[in-house]
Amino acid sequence: MASDWSGYVTSFLLSDIGEGIREVSIKEWFVKVGDRVNQFDSICEVQSDKASVSITSRYDGVIRKLHYEVDETALVGKPLVDIEVSGSSIDSNEDRVDQVQDQDATSSIVSPLNKTDGVLATPAVRRIATENSVYLCDVRGSGKDGRILKEDILEHVAILKRQSMEGSSSSTASETKVAPAAAIKPQTPSPLPSLSQSSQVEDLSADRVETIKGFQKAMVKTMTASLGIPHFSLSDEVCVDELIKLRESIKEISLSRGIHVTYLPFFIKAASLALSQFPVLNSSVDASCQNIRYKAAHNIGFAMNTSRGLVVPNVKVVQAKTVLEIASELNRLQELGHQGRLGKEDIIGGTFTLSNVGMIGGTYLKPVILPPEVAIGAIGKIQVLPRFDEQRNVVAANLLPVSWSADHRIIDGATVAEFAALWKSYIENPGAMLLALK
Repeated sequence: MASDWSGYVTSFLLSDIGEGIREVSIKEWFVKVGDRVNQFDSICEVQSDKASVSITSRYDGVIRKLHYEVDETALVGKPLVDIEVSGSSIDSNEDRVDQVQDQDATSSIVSPLNKTDGVLATPAVRRIATENSVYLCDVRGSGKDGRILKEDILEHVAILKRQSMEGSSSSTASETKVAPAAAIKPQTPSPLPSLSQSSQVEDLSADRVETIKGFQKAMVKTMTASLGIPHFSLSDEVCVDELIKLRESIKEISLSRGIHVTYLPFFIKAASLALSQFPVLNSSVDASCQNIRYKAAHNIGFAMNTSRGLVVPNVKVVQAKTVLEIASELNRLQELGHQGRLGKEDIIGGTFTLSNVGMIGGTYLKPVILPPEVAIGAIGKIQVLPRFDEQRNVVAANLLPVSWSADHRIIDGATVAEFAALWKSYIENPGAMLLALK
């Protein structure tokens, strides 16, 4: 073995992940000192203030030193590991990596979905697998030496979809029913809410100091920046009786396609349609607030509570998606979020945000804008409350509280009110959305 290795040790530097990220936290090592690695084998998983990514090896060789322990902070451009490489192969390794980097500038970064050892696949194929939430180790490669090709990923995705459709017929979901327009009975007390993973804490016998990092560190940055934005806020209530009926009517259709449809896809689609009429709410301003950039894509984010803290992934190009397509993407993002596997591309690029706090509880609130966005909405909990109908009879109505905030430097109150009224009209009369679809 010794004759195969020249003893040349090179430092593998942490590559620039992009988005201005200069440091990351080491979440997990997949190798230890003495392990042999090949090109594109996963070395470790790191957590930035935006997402988790898996770092892959640039060389074939043997791990000689890990420069950081788990939970320590690693700096971009500094050594991550030392690898002993073969003197005869280092040049060829460099050539191979350069060729791959010509195809994909982010060759050293892959999704944590694909932190597999010994899987042969180009970064482009790994990216396709990540976009479709596919584990490479589950795919049979048809290329040379078992290399996984693009066609293998697409065939695997097609098989998973067929299996999902076959099994969806037995799926059930609890649905909210429309309250009848009759006398309202006293509601039973709400059960005690269960604590989310992020809110559960250990019993402390003494003070403990914890470093702010990951998603919490991102929240510190965005919330500090939001202090410089004058917020204009507006709240309203929306009757969702018709939306509840519509969701009930399409339940079987959506489940037959393997998609669980909540109310959120309708809220997001209605927001996109309203943004088309009021594009200033889908814009951003520069640091000096001298120029407004109107965004062509409606990349609508939604706040998600995870075990690692609050994160805001976004559904890309909502204006070009159907409600079912939005629901399917939400299913994917929510699954990755709960597993802690959201990638950078799932989080960056948001242009507008909806916070669905009603899933936890609460009614009205003042949502805080996420810079560089200029507007945000917060959805409360649907409640059955007494209201008057057209004949002035007291009836039970399913009411949704909603709150909006906008950057008052560039958006006036009338614009927010008109946007909110249009969004409300789409939710109260979902059929009106059909007239606005292109």
